[in-house]
Amino acid sequence: MNFYKYQWNGLRKGATIVVQLSTGANVRLMDSTNFNAYKAGRNHRYIGGLVKKSPHRIVVPRTGTWYLTIDLAGLRATSVRHSVEVEPPSLPTARSAALPSLAGIQHDRAPVVPDDDGETWDVFISHASEDKEAVAEPLYKELTELGVKAWLDKGELRIGDSLRRKIDYGLAHSTFGVVVLSKHFFAKGWPQYELDGIVGMSVSGEQRMLPVWHEISRDEIARQSPSLVDKIARNTVTSTIAEIAAEIADVVRAA
Repeated sequence: MNFYKYQWNGLRKGATIVVQLSTGANVRLMDSTNFNAYKAGRNHRYIGGLVKKSPHRIVVPRTGTWYLTIDLAGLRATSVRHSVEVEPPSLPTARSAALPSLAGIQHDRAPVVPDDDGETWDVFISHASEDKEAVAEPLYKELTELGVKAWLDKGELRIGDSLRRKIDYGLAHSTFGVVVLSKHFFAKGWPQYELDGIVGMSVSGEQRMLPVWHEISRDEIARQSPSLVDKIARNTVTSTIAEIAAEIADVVRAA
């Protein structure tokens, strides 16, 4: 019996063989044992059959050597134009890396100093005024509803403010601090000096300030301060305000 043959060695499981035919033909995908039986006219097993419509796709069931044959046995046609391509198997489903746990943001157990009204806070939120509506106020509301005593920086950050004094003051009266980092934040006269003294705010390397990135890229933050990039942070692109608040509330309760 006349037939056309295609052969692949080490064809991977999940690959798709795409067959194009000019007319109906018998298409068989076989392993070595069954291909030899087919050639000898013996009983054999195959994947495929009479293909009347192109393109026809066959998925490879396991990795190994495979043969694809095309013949016209039992059909009226005397010739067939054909082409065969192999589409590689799809990649495994990607799994997103888990965000680092906020448990890494730990209270260093230094005393929290009462503010001018004699109060202390679980969390303070420092932000540029342009980010109040989108981030700061919704976060404050979510934290409050979760029973977290949150201080929203009423003075906000304005041009000419000392960010170091603002953040130091907030952290002095609060167990944990949230600083909303954005283009607006860095436009507030951010001083060009090493920020470890600001973002560390810790003893023995423990972090107790949570940066929240808002509409700003990692590269943009790195240009302002490489030390900020490696801090445990949340991003409003990948986490909702409610999700961020829930994580912060868990950390506060644990402390």
